[in-house]
Amino acid sequence: MEASSVLPSKGCAPWQRLLLTASLLACWHLLTTAEVTIELVPPHAVEGENVMFLVHNLPKKAIGLAWFKGRTNRSLGIAVYSLTAKVGVEGPLYSGRERVYSNGSLRIDNITRGDTGYYTLQTFNRQSETESMVSTYLHVNTFLWNCGRLATSAQPTIESLPTIVPEGEQVVLRVHNLPENIHSFVWFKGMTVFKDLEIGRYILARKSAVLGPANSGREKLFSDGSLLFQGVTQKDAGLYTLRVLGTDMKSEEAHVEIQVDTSLFKCCNPLTSSQVLIVPVPRYAAEGESVLLLVHNLPKDVQAFSWYKSMYRLPSFKIVEYNRLRNTTTWGDKYSGREMVDTSGSLLLQDVTQSDARMYTLEIVNKDSKVKRAHVQFYVNKPVTQPVVQITDIVDKAHRSVMFTCVSPDIGTSISWFFKNQHLELTERMTLSPTKCGLRVDHVTSEDAGEYRCFVTNRLGAKLSYPVRWP
Repeated sequence: MEASSVLPSKGCAPWQRLLLTASLLACWHLLTTAEVTIELVPPHAVEGENVMFLVHNLPKKAIGLAWFKGRTNRSLGIAVYSLTAKVGVEGPLYSGRERVYSNGSLRIDNITRGDTGYYTLQTFNRQSETESMVSTYLHVNTFLWNCGRLATSAQPTIESLPTIVPEGEQVVLRVHNLPENIHSFVWFKGMTVFKDLEIGRYILARKSAVLGPANSGREKLFSDGSLLFQGVTQKDAGLYTLRVLGTDMKSEEAHVEIQVDTSLFKCCNPLTSSQVLIVPVPRYAAEGESVLLLVHNLPKDVQAFSWYKSMYRLPSFKIVEYNRLRNTTTWGDKYSGREMVDTSGSLLLQDVTQSDARMYTLEIVNKDSKVKRAHVQFYVNKPVTQPVVQITDIVDKAHRSVMFTCVSPDIGTSISWFFKNQHLELTERMTLSPTKCGLRVDHVTSEDAGEYRCFVTNRLGAKLSYPVRWP
């Protein structure tokens, strides 16, 4: 990979001269090609490191390219590079730490928090037309949590507490299986992430929430991603979406349904209303157990119903379809041989595994061909294994910090910390990661010396790590 020769310049004249020579300003079309991609190496960057914006699939017709900071302001140019002459000219934002390569990649050395932001690569052909334009976001971290689940492991899940909320009461949407290095949580009403449906977002760095257009004034967002609804009404019933945005601007989504019981008499059976409700029995299962998705208030005029192993109604997710008129049962692609369906609409799942824990959809068709849908979710746990605590010393500008990491392969767990055989009381110098698997102590003193342990729990049990001593 050949590095560019960045020519010295006085002011920005060479930058402008090369742009004019190549007629790069003749056409700034916002054309995006799906072929050109930028890979950040490393994907999570820390202050003081070097970062590479590695370009893949550079257009063959491109004869020149330009890198600039931001997505729309081309005056924030870093460098222009001629692919034919193998020569580059620095731009106004060139700091001496940047280097452009002949494959289009950009390297920035010794990054700082000020380098955080969007970076855009634009390529041009011989007609001075834009061949491609693609942007990526660089977040420079002060430090990184090296614990928590892997990006390829179980995705975030959301638990509604309670499962069915009486009208007028409150419900908490609690989040599990979060990744580390989170930028923000964004909640939406419904299955989509349209701006108009945003309830609000919680930004961890600011430790504050920003309310969205769909906020009713009855919601409260928390730093762990959870959402509290107060004074729930029937209008609040339905699906909700959480988008978890990482510091690398990559996102994950999870969904949950709020089921609202509208019975007028709270003293009586809350399942006597006409609304279709589904209760998982049990809601929290151990691997190998059976779970019954118990349906209440199935309409008497139902003609057929179907179960899907997803929140989406797609044929590839269908488990079973029951036709009451014909008294026939047709199994779908997601039938595993462990499911049994009842004419009441309920579905029994036998010998469940953690991969079975997800949202399920019941679709009901009545005699007028009207369609109703209801959703349900349950959780499957394994017994926890014993965690291990790792210690990392950090020296930064003559200040010493220490990071404790609770290493556990289990998901859906809660983590707490012990110091000198007592529950750890956090001080201003201590920081917990979002999932509490990481504990950082800054400006350590002799008061911080002693034995540390982490305690991992789920609904099937708990394990305490062996003690580790620092220093």
